[in-house]
Amino acid sequence: MKFTESHEWIRVEDEIGTVGITHFAQKEIGEIVYVELPSIGKLVEIGQEIAVLESTKAAADIYSPVSGEILAINEKLQEYSQGINEAAETEGWLFKIKVTDKEELERLLSEEQYKEFIQ
Repeated sequence: MKFTESHEWIRVEDEIGTVGITHFAQKEIGEIVYVELPSIGKLVEIGQEIAVLESTKAAADIYSPVSGEILAINEKLQEYSQGINEAAETEGWLFKIKVTDKEELERLLSEEQYKEFIQ
């Protein structure tokens, strides 16, 4: 897993990245009540705003950790957005992306670097 300073994570297998928000981020955001996910087939650039999470506290923009094409979204979250609060770094993933530039992954934080960042 790799992490961004804006609290997204990405887990890449072959060229497909699964993206979500970190446990730390979901705790900060609070109880998520609505999720706006990207369209399948959308082309995005690294750092581009791609999704919105609304909680009982505020709305949070989610940014793409890499450039690529959106291949899938976590449909379950449309009806059960609390899935993010319950399992942010596993079952609460947001979308899958075909990574177009693997070098971008090298710019992201390791788990150890992310833990230091949030301290």
